[in-house]
Amino acid sequence: MAIHQYDKSRMAQWIHNLPKAELHLHLEGAIPLGALWELIQKYGGDPSTPTKEALRDRLTYDTFPDFIETWIWKNGFLRTYDDFQFIAKAIAEDLLGQNILYAEMFFSPSRFSEHGLTTTGLAQAIRSGFDKVAGVELWLIADLVRDHGPIRAEQTLEEAADAREFGIVGVGMGGSEHLHPPKPFAKVYAKARRLGFKTSVHAGEAAGPQSVWGALQDLEVDRIGHATRAREDIALLEHLEKEATPLELCPLSNVATGVIPSYKDHPVHQYWQHGLNITINTDDPGMFHNHLTDEYMGLMDHFHFAPDDIRQLILNALECSWRPTNGPQSSLTKQFQSHPNWKLPQ
Repeated sequence: MAIHQYDKSRMAQWIHNLPKAELHLHLEGAIPLGALWELIQKYGGDPSTPTKEALRDRLTYDTFPDFIETWIWKNGFLRTYDDFQFIAKAIAEDLLGQNILYAEMFFSPSRFSEHGLTTTGLAQAIRSGFDKVAGVELWLIADLVRDHGPIRAEQTLEEAADAREFGIVGVGMGGSEHLHPPKPFAKVYAKARRLGFKTSVHAGEAAGPQSVWGALQDLEVDRIGHATRAREDIALLEHLEKEATPLELCPLSNVATGVIPSYKDHPVHQYWQHGLNITINTDDPGMFHNHLTDEYMGLMDHFHFAPDDIRQLILNALECSWRPTNGPQSSLTKQFQSHPNWKLPQ
């Protein structure tokens, strides 16, 4: 049975007030609608989006390739370091407003080199925007962008290593997974590990379980983004459980891009019951109109997750985080568990 309406409202408020964490969040996909509209107007507007409502309508997708096309269109309005500082501040404010107190955020330097923007310059601008908002801890993950190939990926990696001072803690790889499998990037990921970076990759989202196997065996990643289609291979699920590989699940994103036909078809509950090490994330909330509270409410409404389960998922994110400290993540965990809103109201 779904949550009773009264309880649903109460639970939504409790989850909103909970301190939360995200591990799979794209900077360029997290721009609040108002901030994106302001950017578009800065560059003279766009005939396809004459109003803010039209912009919101444009941010809907029938297929994953349709989403990628819209993503590229939206990126056309990010042209200067000031633009990145502007969106970084807007995103940090939005996260804080949701009580997301910790996040690791992908950014994609190679997509903006055509504007003469460098990885170091972008990281510095983003950090400058983040630093204008107190109360939320934010780290960066450089997206190597599989569509640009292994040579460009290695260049981005080396540039990210030179920009560590601005809070780059790892590398990931998004883009057109169905066209670019993991194996050609194996040497790049090996180099990332030698440089001391943590690693993640989008796998099992737009391609099947063989992509997840490739992430594990060829790239030897620390975390996997999405892994939605891992459920098609029982041996793979058993391996993920045995190794406790952290999975960055993004249920509402998968529904929005058509990877999953509906929320009730998402494997999140199956993975949870199977004992997999899962975390819950929004992916591109500026493009999917979702919040982390919506993600957790979906789990409660469709799959009967309990409040204790929600808190455990938040703790999973903290335990799987790449926060650069000299000791375990216990200090962050204790900070969340001692938060006044951690307990369920009586």
